[in-house]
Amino acid sequence: QVQLVESGGGLVQPGGSLRLSCAASGFTFSSYSMSWYRQVPGKARELVAAITKTGGSTNYADSVKGRFTISRDNAKNTVYLQMNSLKPEDTAVYYCKIIIGGRNYWGQGTQVTVSS
Repeated sequence: QVQLVESGGGLVQPGGSLRLSCAASGFTFSSYSMSWYRQVPGKARELVAAITKTGGSTNYADSVKGRFTISRDNAKNTVYLQMNSLKPEDTAVYYCKIIIGGRNYWGQGTQVTVSS
């Protein structure tokens, strides 16, 4: 079955960096675009970044452009989110997502807290 497992979250000071990973299994990873979302309590989940199946095209939310970079390693079935110059407003649970056959699949999420 489809499984997505995020890791790499934690507590970081403003201006710091983190790299999130999402390990995928149960499907042909290289055949699908992948995306990262984030959610804070009381708000809807929002798209942070997305990447095509080959990694040749990416897009980002305006709030993270120039600070976050999405990438993937199809040999390792993993998608990454490099987050630099982190701000307190980046605090959220981060999820990776894939759409297969019109159905959304999510990981369990990883908490990112940006605080001094």
